[in-house]
Order: sequence, then structure tokens, then C-alpha cells
Amino acid sequence: MSFISGNKPEKCKLIVSSHNYEYTPSCEELANLVARIQAVGADIVKVATAAKDIVDVSRMFQVMVHCQVPMIGLVMSERGLMSRVLAPKFGGYLTFGILNSAKTSAPGQPTVEELLDVYNIRCIGPDTKVLGLIANPVKQSKSPILHNKCLQYVGYNAVYLPLLGDNLASFLETYSSPDFSGFSCSLPFKVDAVQCCNEHDPVAKSIGAINTIVRRPDGKLVGYNTDYIGAISAIEDGIGGPGSKDAVISPLAGRLIVVVGAGGAGKAIAYGAKEKGARVVVANRTYEKAVSLANAIGGQALRLADLETFRPEDGMILANATSLGMQPNIDGTPIPKKALSFYDVVFDAVYAPKVTRLLREAEECGVKVVSGVEMFIRQAMGQFEHFTGGIEGVMFF
Repeated sequence: MSFISGNKPEKCKLIVSSHNYEYTPSCEELANLVARIQAVGADIVKVATAAKDIVDVSRMFQVMVHCQVPMIGLVMSERGLMSRVLAPKFGGYLTFGILNSAKTSAPGQPTVEELLDVYNIRCIGPDTKVLGLIANPVKQSKSPILHNKCLQYVGYNAVYLPLLGDNLASFLETYSSPDFSGFSCSLPFKVDAVQCCNEHDPVAKSIGAINTIVRRPDGKLVGYNTDYIGAISAIEDGIGGPGSKDAVISPLAGRLIVVVGAGGAGKAIAYGAKEKGARVVVANRTYEKAVSLANAIGGQALRLADLETFRPEDGMILANATSLGMQPNIDGTPIPKKALSFYDVVFDAVYAPKVTRLLREAEECGVKVVSGVEMFIRQAMGQFEHFTGGIEGVMFF
């Protein structure tokens, strides 16, 4: 106790810490805790809590930014990752990174390499804008690597984070500062995002799904959809032949495309294909959702099980817009292998892994395949331009 009360070695700073492994207390409780820690003689206050929801991190940020003494504020778990990356923005004294991803001392810790090379943490400050991917799950996404490299290349003062969310509306309401300026939306929030935005790009409104949200300086949220451009252009290039690239007539015109999935990605692909003149069939595990989407775009609806025998004509195109086959459930596939020979081209929106079971089996059947990586890169280019106000993502390719 004498050490804490002041009899410390010269040039020594004392960190006194508190760990709550169950939850993150209220702002008032956190502020009182900081005061108690400071009262025992701490030079630097450290408070670590646990996040049950990503919105819990906001309470730590509020206490940190108003703290009058050096403070380390960390929120543990994957939902609390941004507390570690954004520590410099909110006045944190330091943050923690691990040397080996296989040896974590607390849940949700990034590696030192990620902090330095992916998130560029040395350049994060009070004026840094916050971008990110809101999804559940989110850790499999390559978006943070892609967007942060582009941000660094063009010198745009922002950082892009993986944001494991549970409720999109709650997230957007909690992180309402203009500095939280743009978000990508993925499963399961693309349809929910429509209701969360104040304004919508006409195409996004027609599709009924949003994958990009931009917060304007006046605080209003504007929704866009870059999925349909990314997916359709990738499929068109995969088809090739007359009408591809910049031709007026799309290679999709007149073709029959089977879209598997009626969620956000499925809506975008179905809408885009219809706009290009394709005849669209929607297959979904929940038949009612397939019917709803098919009716909206003037197509046909099928049950997922129907794909095993569905072959009204040759030369069809298959587009998987579900999460089947995505890491870690890499054995998933929306259609039996024997039915893949009915198609000329198979596209999979899943890009992690790059070669899904669906694509591997399609190739084994001699079918041309288009990887979800193509869609991922192209939709990300559109998002990057929205996030930065028109700067092209020159490093994407």
C-alpha cells in the first residue's frame, strides 16, 4: 500500500486496473470506478469490461474521452474489438495487441501486425473517420483488409473495422456521431437497412436491400446498393461472348438465370438480371420468400429442393446468393452436384473460401464458374467511392 500511496521509484508510473468479465457497466458506474481507482494513487487508470452487444463499447468511449487522467479502456470479446483499434481516437493511453493469434490473453484481441498493417493504428487520431462492415458473422470478411489498404493509399483519414452486430437500428442510433460516417451491411442486415435509412438511392429502393450506408454531415443516413453492379458485371464477364463488356446488349439478355436465395444479395442479383433482360427464377428454402421476390421482378418461384430436377432448357445460369458454403461451414452447397450439369455458368456470391464446394463441383462437371471474389471486389469499389465522396478505389485490383 505504501507503494501505491506514493513511495514509488523515480520515473515510475503506476497502472491500477479493474476487470469485469461479465458485462460493461453504465457510464455513471464506469466514471465512479475510474474515480475510485484514481483515488488509490493510480497514475494511469485501466478498466477492462466485457461486451454483450457492440453498443456497450460506446459507454467506454464516453468515459475515456472525458477522463481527466490517462486511461486505458478496453472492452473484451469480438463485439468489443473497436475499443482496441479506436483507442487513439478516444484518448486511450495505450491499447494491446498479441504477437501470436493462437495465443490470446483476452477475447477479441487483434494481433500487433493487424493493428499496424491493417488498421494503421499509428495514424488514428481524434479526427479519424470510422467506417466498417456491420454483419453477423463478420470475422471471415476480407473487407477490412481491402478498404484499409485503399484508404491508406489515397491518404483518406479513416479506418474500416469489422463490426459484429446484433441489431442494426440500435447500432446506428448509438453510434450517431458524424465521425461514424459510413458502413457496409452484410448478412443478416441488408433488408433491415432499408428501414434504418432516411433516404435511399432509387436503385436500392427498387431492390429493397441496402449494402452501403453513408451518414451525411447533417446526420441523415443514405442507403445504396452496389451488390447488383458487382454481381451482374461479374456474371456478364463470366458468360463472355457477344454482348459482353461495354456492349449495349447484355450477354444476360434472354437467358434464364436461377437465383438461389431471396435475401439482400438475392434481391440485388434478381433485380440486376431482370434489368439486363434475363428471365429470372428464384429458389429459396422458404418458398413464400421466393414467391414474394419472383412476383416483384416478374419471375418464377421454386422451392430449393426443386433445383434437383429443374431443367426447362439448356444453357441456364445459376447464381448462389445464400451463405451456404461460407466459412466455417465450407461443406454447404445449395444444389446437388448432379444437377449442376444443367447450367452453362455457375456464380457463387460466397468468396470465403474463394473456391466453394459449389464452384468446385461445378468445375468437376465441366461448367464455367465465377467466383464471389469478383463480386466482392466490384461492390467494394462502389462502396469506397460512396464512403470517400468520389475517390476511386485504385488499389482494389
